[in-house]
Amino acid sequence: MATPQRAKFATQVDPKVLEAVRDLARQEGRQLQALVDEALADLIEKRRQARPRPSVMALYQASHETFAPLYRKLAE
Repeated sequence: MATPQRAKFATQVDPKVLEAVRDLARQEGRQLQALVDEALADLIEKRRQARPRPSVMALYQASHETFAPLYRKLAE
């Protein structure tokens, strides 16, 4: 199995947060790098889910032609 390509980067973090993550890595028997990868992937997924899909927004915008009066009433 091929090892995935990795990229190095440097950043700064609150010392208490870093120590907590190091503790988690030790408790779980994992590398710190694995927890950072997981945390970044979770953040990306969370942000993607926070935005409506373009197709959903297009349907919503199109619905205004039919339901604009209803939407105004609901907003009151």
